[in-house]
Amino acid sequence: MSSGTLVRSLGTAALAAVVVVSPATAAPSPAPPAPGAPAGGAAALLSELQRLYQQAEEATETYNGTTAELKKRAARAKKLDAALVTARRSLAKGRDAAGQLAREQYQGRSELSAYLRLLLMRDPEAALTQGQVIQRLAAGRVAAVQRLGAAEKRADELAKESRKVLAEQRTLAARRKKDRDTVRTRLKQVEAKIATLTDDQLSEVSGLARKNTDQAQDALVASGALSSSRPPTAQGGQAVQYAVRQIGKPYVWGAEGPSSFDCSGLTSQAWASAGRVIPRTSQEQWRQLTRIPMNALRPGDLVVYFPKATHVALYLGNGLVVQAPRPGTSVKVSPVASNPVLGAVRPDPDSTPLASYEGPELPDGATDGSDEGYGASSAPGA
Repeated sequence: MSSGTLVRSLGTAALAAVVVVSPATAAPSPAPPAPGAPAGGAAALLSELQRLYQQAEEATETYNGTTAELKKRAARAKKLDAALVTARRSLAKGRDAAGQLAREQYQGRSELSAYLRLLLMRDPEAALTQGQVIQRLAAGRVAAVQRLGAAEKRADELAKESRKVLAEQRTLAARRKKDRDTVRTRLKQVEAKIATLTDDQLSEVSGLARKNTDQAQDALVASGALSSSRPPTAQGGQAVQYAVRQIGKPYVWGAEGPSSFDCSGLTSQAWASAGRVIPRTSQEQWRQLTRIPMNALRPGDLVVYFPKATHVALYLGNGLVVQAPRPGTSVKVSPVASNPVLGAVRPDPDSTPLASYEGPELPDGATDGSDEGYGASSAPGA
């Protein structure tokens, strides 16, 4: 059996659980290290692989964050372009009005010449009426000049802001390319590490990792953290329905649907479908959303994993989450403890839970599937 085939057999939990695996708990007769692999047995090798994987996921969340900022700048640039068009039209109208004033002044039809005519009038009542007209004309022309000045200032400000945003877009585009290259580099490091592992090492640690995951899941169940009696809010239920409908779609770095997802792309789009916008990346979801204890989990909440919050899944209920695990896998249902849990957050903390709730029916094979390798083709495109 090839290394790639055995990696596919490990499952989502295998590499994650090795974080809490100690060499003392390994089988008594581990396979010898592969040529060029560090000493310490299979657990140490996969611990190193886990470290590389977390670095790759951290890099992709950075890539996602840069992409999100780039989208914001693009939207801002579009609004500025529209505002600048309006401001330039207003400026053109103001300049036309100013030109008309200049022509009238040159042709002797300004307020000054009218004022001189007023002084020569013999009819006081007519003079009074004429004076009021002149005042209104003068006020209108002053306002026209003021509007011209304001339009010039507004157009200049918008032009400067537009240039600034375009410069930021160029900077972010360059950073995004750098982030993408970092992800690709990390994936290659993971692939290189996999190549050092023997079939026996992968098989041994796979069993050990599954045991650790089962123990962690049992501990959560025993603590009452995974009670199925807490219903979601209406929006939480909608987010769950969306996530379940994505089961089977492939994981792709940086993707947020509709045909593929990464971990935070799935959770952010699930909640967007329910009418609530949440941050794009797992780190920002962990940082900005309301944190809740694990024993308060309800469907729709987000479970965040690893010390740097580099992975996230959507809680389904009954101790299960819907997640997009990693490159080479598809959206699937997994135990909450399939990765080392950092904590949980709630996108709708102020909403009222439903009086009753029945979760969506899962499609056949929803819990099937395991890691199928770390092909670099799954990295973000150009």
